[in-house]
Amino acid sequence: MKITEFCLDNQTTTLVLTFVMVVAGLSAYQKMGRLEDPEFTIKDALITTQYPGASAQEVEEEVTDEIETAIQQLGQLKEVKSQSYRGLSIVTATIKDQYDKETLPQVWDELRRKVSDAQNLLPPGAGPSMVNDDFGDVYGIFFALYGSEYSFNELWDVAKLLRRELLLIDGVAKIDVFGERPEVIYIELDRDRMSQLGISPTTIANELQRQNLVSNGGSVSIGDDFVTIDPTELVSSEADLANILLSESTTDAQIYLRDIANIRRGYKEPPRQLLRFDGNPAIGIGISTVSGGNVVVMGELLKARMRELAPNIPLGMDFGIIAMQSDAVQTSVQGFVISLLQAIAIVVVVLLFFMGLRSGLLIGFVLFLTICGSFVFMSAMNVTLERISLGALIIALGMLVDNAIVVVDGMLIRFQRGMDKRKAAIEVVKQTAVPLLGATIIAVLAFAAIGTSQDKTGEYTRSLYTVIMISLLLSWVTAVTVTPLLCTKFLKTASSEGESDPYGSAFYRRFSAFLHGCIRARYVTLAFVLAVFAGAVYGFGQVSQSFFPNSTRPQFMVDYWLPQGTSINRSNADAQQVEQYILGLEGVTHVTAVIGQGAPRFLLTYTPEKLNSAYTQFLVDVDDASKIDGLYDKIQDELTEKFEDAQIQSRKFILGPGEPGKIQAKFFGPDPDVLRRLASQAESILLAHHDAFGVRNDWRDRVMVLRPVIAEQQANLNNISRQDINNVLLQAFEGLTVGLFRERDEILPIILRASEPDRSNVASIKNLQIWSPVASTMIPLRQVVNGFETVFEDEIIQRINRERVITALADPRHGEAPPMLDDVRASIEAIEMPDGYRLEWWGEYKSSGEAQEALARKIPMFVVMMILITIALFNDLRQTAVIWLVVPLAVIGVTVGLLTTKQPFGFMALLGFLSLSGMLIKNAIVLVDEINTQRAEDKPAVNAVVDSAVSRLRPVAMAAATTVLGMAPLFPDAFFVSMAVTIAFGLSFATVLTMVVVPVLYATMFGIKSTG
Repeated sequence: MKITEFCLDNQTTTLVLTFVMVVAGLSAYQKMGRLEDPEFTIKDALITTQYPGASAQEVEEEVTDEIETAIQQLGQLKEVKSQSYRGLSIVTATIKDQYDKETLPQVWDELRRKVSDAQNLLPPGAGPSMVNDDFGDVYGIFFALYGSEYSFNELWDVAKLLRRELLLIDGVAKIDVFGERPEVIYIELDRDRMSQLGISPTTIANELQRQNLVSNGGSVSIGDDFVTIDPTELVSSEADLANILLSESTTDAQIYLRDIANIRRGYKEPPRQLLRFDGNPAIGIGISTVSGGNVVVMGELLKARMRELAPNIPLGMDFGIIAMQSDAVQTSVQGFVISLLQAIAIVVVVLLFFMGLRSGLLIGFVLFLTICGSFVFMSAMNVTLERISLGALIIALGMLVDNAIVVVDGMLIRFQRGMDKRKAAIEVVKQTAVPLLGATIIAVLAFAAIGTSQDKTGEYTRSLYTVIMISLLLSWVTAVTVTPLLCTKFLKTASSEGESDPYGSAFYRRFSAFLHGCIRARYVTLAFVLAVFAGAVYGFGQVSQSFFPNSTRPQFMVDYWLPQGTSINRSNADAQQVEQYILGLEGVTHVTAVIGQGAPRFLLTYTPEKLNSAYTQFLVDVDDASKIDGLYDKIQDELTEKFEDAQIQSRKFILGPGEPGKIQAKFFGPDPDVLRRLASQAESILLAHHDAFGVRNDWRDRVMVLRPVIAEQQANLNNISRQDINNVLLQAFEGLTVGLFRERDEILPIILRASEPDRSNVASIKNLQIWSPVASTMIPLRQVVNGFETVFEDEIIQRINRERVITALADPRHGEAPPMLDDVRASIEAIEMPDGYRLEWWGEYKSSGEAQEALARKIPMFVVMMILITIALFNDLRQTAVIWLVVPLAVIGVTVGLLTTKQPFGFMALLGFLSLSGMLIKNAIVLVDEINTQRAEDKPAVNAVVDSAVSRLRPVAMAAATTVLGMAPLFPDAFFVSMAVTIAFGLSFATVLTMVVVPVLYATMFGIKSTG
């Protein structure tokens, strides 16, 4: 090729460019972004709408349905899910897969417009709706601020300081403070005193608003100046509130607010969320990294700034690390770099063993050069160093030397035959460059389906394709440029006494005789291979299935559910008992309790639970990840026994997209009672399974509701409305917001409520008083309310695409989800379904199916492209058939490997299987091309076939050996192990068979007979 001749003629230029590539690659490696997991876009937005006082069904019908209807007008919408709670609607809009982080902002703008248009359709008292489109932000650094001797307010002041200062650090995108409790002003009323004085809550509310309104005092002209008149200063302290004169009284004495109420500053009760760290109340601070940023560098800058701020942190106030992505990434990258160096060393040792010192070191240098070049292009294409991209480099290592091996081996053979170095270099590249390029492109296309898949799994693993594409194409470039030059400079030609026939050894002679025998008994050979293949296909059916494996992160979760409707105070009390128990276990280093909802998304693959006062999640840190299994079972069993009314589920983090509830049976239909009955039957079946735990439904329990029975006639006579009655009940217990208290830059709600003894006793509801405008006095509430009925209603109503849906879900405690699903599927599908109801399987089954379907949509196109390239290389259909018929043989090794190592066939194993096709085709192309070359030299056909197999044995075997042994560092990695097993075993078996089957198939296809 001309490019090879250019490099040979311009050696200085070529070597300088090589040096520049090495330096640029090392520099790019230092500057590249670093993350724990690859970035993928969570294409969800949450639309939250308050509707105080409404039941879940009223929220669903009057608010949720209107929001969903508006959202469904979006052409970019994939699906819409909703949860309707008492007083709250949460709608989740999921956008179609083809929209990425570049195009999503425009979609979110359009979504906001749709939601805004729907506001006019909401009932009075509902809204405004809030759109949260950064729901998917990852707060990879998450720590707790705590101090047992400090109040929440003191902790909050320090948290605000940290948020302000840390946000200035280079690389920080956002800071989220978790566990914030808004301050309020409580006015706790003495009901008896109010009744005696004839003062109504309405009077108090009106006076508070009148005294604390910002108003315009106008302006006046004084000489040449125009002077603003500033109104009287607003109420600015609790004392000012206490001294407010109430204008309405049945006595002549002046009555102040302090005479009938206790006024105090406090935190909003009950809190919506709480955080505890190692038994201490805490505030969480979550920090996210800018897109594509280097979280390791940002983490170091953060630690340095924290040290600078240390003098401003009160003594005894401390920080607890919940998640430190920078440290995890540093450890992960270091581990992968060590694995990469190990793989390089393994590859070089294999080359030294097979090809000698000079050849081995030469190819090792070309491999190093290719990796450096890969870093340059990865950096230019904004590929970060993370789990997938680093793993891809290790996977590619063995393949990166394939092209160089073919070139070096070809030149060595020619050197041994006494050919001139320059002529040998040009001849080898001229003969092999095009077939190697075609084979390299085919190997790249084998990974292309995952690179172009648009679903979340494809996006998560996309860097696998990008890195392999970059590195493989570079390996071809270095093979036809730098490699021939280095060979001419450092490899020796054979001496005159050297062996004239490089394939004259006993090993090659035996292999040649064996091939002649296989060709003579071609049908027996092919029948044997088919029988082995059939056995492998049968054995593959015994391989367990999975989606993504569990993480080896030294942290796991314990989900703790109390009966629906439980107060957050009870959840907090239980959390204190549970955390003390867990902290006492050997191996546990820290326990974080997140109460009332899930934690901020501190890990890309973590899905936080939405607001629920009955829910607590414990994040348990251990000193060694290997102890998790034992702790996992111990905590599950002992807590289940100790807390009988709680539902407890220990679970590990997963490596890849997923969600709680790997087994999900979703029942769609209109009637909540029927849906609950269907879900209950499914739960019973799941509970009967020996490996099922965490069995539940996502509507949870129905909750008790007290509903006043209004005496309509009496209420009308007293001019008392339903709203008046509701306000009395709200003010009596939870508290009624009646005004605002301004303090510097903060605005605090003013809340009227009953005194502690009255509001803590539900029996006091019988003694409530209500203002009668007709009587101009307080009257007993029982005069307009006949009593209270107790009913049980749904507190959560779930919908998907505007259909009600209830999900019975469970997880396997020890095994994989697919076998468990196989066990229960028939029984659940046998549940009698009324007309208008249907069952769908979601969870891991759906996620895995969608990921495989997304791949399946792309695979045919790339397979056709691979076949067309093969045809173009040889311009012959029979030769193309010979090459492609070896691909299924990979099943033999894959089955043996997965069954031997007891690894499941998951998504990563599937990718490994797809990549095998490219590797096998590449080997077969090299072999068939050599057969054609030797046949063109007028050799007897059978000799050309056998001699080609003999001559290609060493480069093909070395290429396979380097790839297989290069997988060794990935075997301890939970994420890549199934892929490594698939490639290593599949390639090992298939390579051995390829060197026999391709010659036999070629001879059969072309009617070539063995001569003996």
